[in-house]
Amino acid sequence: MIPVKIVLEKGASFPDYQTAGAAGADLCAFTERDILLKKGETALIPTGVSMEIPVGYEAQVRPRSGLAVKNGITLLNSPGTIDSDYRGEIKVIMTNLGAEDFRITNGMRIAQIVFAKVYRAHFLDCELSETKRGSGGFGHTGA
Repeated sequence: MIPVKIVLEKGASFPDYQTAGAAGADLCAFTERDILLKKGETALIPTGVSMEIPVGYEAQVRPRSGLAVKNGITLLNSPGTIDSDYRGEIKVIMTNLGAEDFRITNGMRIAQIVFAKVYRAHFLDCELSETKRGSGGFGHTGA
């Protein structure tokens, strides 16, 4: 486990792991009123959660599979990365790909957050080695 400092707006929910084996902690919507996410629409949904992620880690905001399969709700920019030096409120970019409008209510579990180690690269300006694939792009190795 890594220590993550959390600040909640009054009435917001702590991120919560639903089971002992869960990789992601659920993030909940923090809204004064319901938000109707119409089919085809995208909205930025507040969570009321700010955090201090330790240096060397990131938080990834990911869709919830239940919302995806049952309602066609997913997250754009997924997984969304929260850098260790960000201190603002976490907001979730939700989009409705479903056939029906979707109502987001205060306290609803809307996304999950997963923490991951980050490795920074040291970029070297040099010649690249040759490979069989070379610079072949998308679909280059298959039909």
